[in-house]
Amino acid sequence: MKSLVTLLRRFYKWEHFWLCLLVVATLILHFVIVDKPPSLILDEQYYINEARGIIENHEIEFEEHPPLGKLFIITGIKIFGDNTLGWRFFSIVLGTACIILFYFICRSLGMSPWATNFATFLLALENMTFIQASVAMLDVFFLVFMLAAYLLYLNRRYITAGIAVGLSVLAKLSAVLSVPALIIHWFFTRTKRSRWFALTIALSVITFLALMPLLDYFTVLDFDDVTTPFERIETMVNMTSSLTFENSTHESMSRPWEWLISYRPMPFWWDPHYISGISPSVWALTIPTFAYMVYKAVRRDEAGLFGAAWFTSTYLLWIPASLITGRLSYLFYFYPSIGAICIGLGLGMSELIRLFQTRKSGKLKWTSLSVVVIIVLAHLVSFMLLYPLFPIRYY
Repeated sequence: MKSLVTLLRRFYKWEHFWLCLLVVATLILHFVIVDKPPSLILDEQYYINEARGIIENHEIEFEEHPPLGKLFIITGIKIFGDNTLGWRFFSIVLGTACIILFYFICRSLGMSPWATNFATFLLALENMTFIQASVAMLDVFFLVFMLAAYLLYLNRRYITAGIAVGLSVLAKLSAVLSVPALIIHWFFTRTKRSRWFALTIALSVITFLALMPLLDYFTVLDFDDVTTPFERIETMVNMTSSLTFENSTHESMSRPWEWLISYRPMPFWWDPHYISGISPSVWALTIPTFAYMVYKAVRRDEAGLFGAAWFTSTYLLWIPASLITGRLSYLFYFYPSIGAICIGLGLGMSELIRLFQTRKSGKLKWTSLSVVVIIVLAHLVSFMLLYPLFPIRYY
């Protein structure tokens, strides 16, 4: 008995204890709802039906997206069958891997244990992050490789970082927007210390061009039906750019600036309610958090700089892109940017904890603690209310 208690105490004191707890908790929460609903949700109707067509006839129906994410869905169906577990298994597993990668990104940025744990807690129980990892869509597949690329880059693994970037774009073309974050961070922190970063850019392009025909072959199993990477890129760009606000209508379409100006979650399914909305606890603090990260970046804080660069790259660039091209966009396009805001919130909350610990008394001491408690509770309540099995139906 004493040895068990000693083991539990050691595990509790282990620096990665809270990460393990979050990973186990989110996995349980995911698999509890893996079969709910038993029918296809939103874009699952495209990707799963296409996966079925590829398995049966080796035909690509929707050519506007690269093949890697679809191959994960196909693999899940082949392993577990054409059912909810087969459709969503790899989304859940790789969505959980995103939490682990994010945690180590925070540590690689020199964030304190408090800041890292706060940031990871916010990301793991953020509604849009959780929902995207619950359904068979492509975004979680590109995000896991994007985060792997960020972690590898921060640890100066420039070659493998480039490969990870290429794999991310092979899951979804919009992953290209993750690259400017690396360029911004490198420009302000590493230009004099490493020219190896050029390998990251070069290998991301090489990986994409080299693997695109191979992955296409795995879907059609006939090289005669495989086009060159450049022809494939032209097809994908033309198809995605053809859908604009002028020639298309969709009840959930929205401009990027609307995502933060008004709170309007995007419904995926009603019973149980899958709502792809940014958790209110994160949404309400997004703009001030970005300003705080810019302030930290000016003060030469690496985590603040990387978070600001990440947010600029994956969200702010959507605004001029939307104005120039008029390309159709949806709220869940904000999904890759949530980690950046969680970094800023983690930094701010850890600073408030530091104030609480260093102040002997006074209003500032207890105010700082109160703010942290309010944010944590608000985040938990937000997650509970938006969790699909919570007994509230939103219309």
